[in-house]
Amino acid sequence: MKVKKIKKSILIIGLGKFGRYLALKMQDFGNQVMVVDKEEAESQKLATKIDDIFIGDCTNEEVLKSLGVTDFDICFVTIGENFESSITITMLLKKLGAKYTVVKTGSELQSELLRKIGADEIIYPEKELAEKLALKYHTGQSMKSYLELNKDYSIIEMEVPQKWIGSSLMELDLRKKFGLNIIAIKNSNSVNVVPEPVESFREGDVIVVVGQHSTILKYIS
Repeated sequence: MKVKKIKKSILIIGLGKFGRYLALKMQDFGNQVMVVDKEEAESQKLATKIDDIFIGDCTNEEVLKSLGVTDFDICFVTIGENFESSITITMLLKKLGAKYTVVKTGSELQSELLRKIGADEIIYPEKELAEKLALKYHTGQSMKSYLELNKDYSIIEMEVPQKWIGSSLMELDLRKKFGLNIIAIKNSNSVNVVPEPVESFREGDVIVVVGQHSTILKYIS
């Protein structure tokens, strides 16, 4: 059965590097994307790649009204270098009835202020990238990818620990002993999703594991 792709209507305000990358990727996924920047020079960088480009200052309420913000599924505010503008635009988006606002920030203090004025989601890309890089190189690059579920739990893609090679999931009993769940085993030939208890680990396997950060780090540090 094919999964139907749901296209979204996306508004992106602010065309620095982050905003441009976001706009192009959202369009690649098949979404309807409008980008806005007050500087024509920034807008021109996407002129041949994004169909719907608007030049205007979104700190002006009338400009935002003209865009019809309630028609967009998600409104992104990616003006990280001008926090005053980010606050103003976020407040106006909420006032005008935006369905969901995602705001790029550059510090914890900014994040707190944005939450107080009603931002639905806050992204802090520099911090998130730094945390992932720190963990990757702290573990000797045995970690391939990392998704934080909350402050205690993560999903991590990692090389199988040497001491597990040759043993099966049943023998290791990771769920009972350590609260770890192996949800996939990958190798050069295939991906085994939800492996059987008798599945044994082999040299070169990459596993996808869910569990507490502290417990997983014991095996990859």
